[in-house]
Amino acid sequence: MSFNELGLSAALLRAVQKQGYNTPTPVQSRAIPAILEGGDIMAAAQTGTGKTAGFTLPLLQQLSDGERPPVRAPRALVLTPTRELAAQVQESVRTYGRELSLKSTVIFGGVGMNPQITTLRRGVDIVVATPGRLLDHCRQGNVDLSHIEILVLDEADRMLDMGFIHDIKKIMKLLPEQRQNLLFSATFSSEIRRLANALMDSPRQIEVARRNTAAEKVTQVVHPVSRAAKRSLLSKLIRDGDWKQVLVFSRTKHGANRLARQLEADGIAAQAIHGNKSQTQRTRALSLFKQNKLRVLVGTDIAARGLDIDQLPHVVNFDLPHVPEDYVHRIGRTGRAGHGGHAVSLVSADEFKLLHGIEKLLGNRIEQSIVPGFEPDPRERPEPIRKQGAKRRGSRSNSSASRRHRPGSGRRPDKRKIGQR
Repeated sequence: MSFNELGLSAALLRAVQKQGYNTPTPVQSRAIPAILEGGDIMAAAQTGTGKTAGFTLPLLQQLSDGERPPVRAPRALVLTPTRELAAQVQESVRTYGRELSLKSTVIFGGVGMNPQITTLRRGVDIVVATPGRLLDHCRQGNVDLSHIEILVLDEADRMLDMGFIHDIKKIMKLLPEQRQNLLFSATFSSEIRRLANALMDSPRQIEVARRNTAAEKVTQVVHPVSRAAKRSLLSKLIRDGDWKQVLVFSRTKHGANRLARQLEADGIAAQAIHGNKSQTQRTRALSLFKQNKLRVLVGTDIAARGLDIDQLPHVVNFDLPHVPEDYVHRIGRTGRAGHGGHAVSLVSADEFKLLHGIEKLLGNRIEQSIVPGFEPDPRERPEPIRKQGAKRRGSRSNSSASRRHRPGSGRRPDKRKIGQR
């Protein structure tokens, strides 16, 4: 099947061809015609399957074919869990809609509101936003959502994980009842199905990958190594393999900063990306990385979720995640759109329990390979791994996890802060 068979306009087909794409991915070939038919859709697709184009292309066509309301109020709303994902969806909207007379904008926290207010008041057709900042604008009367024709919830599972359900419900009340709803998620969990039941009208289900399957084109390997030797091993792998573009996952923000500094000291250009960085710093680091001017990007799970980097060759788990499903999301950053990829995990004695959980989820063992000169110390004993946000005795944590509602605390989570991640 080619894009010519999906019912897209000539302008959109030219935009797709200009990006070098000829054959749609499975989620695109199924979702695009279904969305163009106008019904509600819930689609389960792993990262790297082309789902962003799977909803932006038909969304652009639906809006360009339809009648514009008398006032230039937003007609489509795309909600995403993170700033980075919002920016990338907006980039996709601009890229594919270049020949169309549709205006779009991206709304997220961590940056000033005034430029966003100016753009919204001038009038746009498409708003891509994180929930917290969008609600801020709604409360101030900067945006009118009463003309929305198409609502997209992108990475809905992650939005629920990050505690956005109450914000989403508030936004729903501001939308017209008659609209098309598109929900994209990595899995159809019970929580996602409950959300879909409350939001959608007899949605058509599209599932293009088995639940929690790792990218098939990603080569996975585990290097057992002593705790203190991880950074030296990472530097060696990057140098010896002449790796030009590497996304490294750290368990904590502090660990990401420290590792980036250590790699820089080793002569390897690296920067960290996480929620404590300003939006300007995050955008600049990602831009340098995409342009191959930065060799290593060290990120946490939340910051790196939704990063869309074409043909990213290498992902490294410097620390294994606590949640096995996060491993699937991490390695899904590579092996995208049919390209091959390489996922490396550096595993110390502390983490073999986490590794077993990941292998149980995947349904198979991951190949282990000890790098000569970096043999793990058999005398090293596992140490407890403190989850990010867990409070040390006698100290206070400033992480978002510690700000969330605790039984009996009488406090509600500050979703605006969460939305600015």
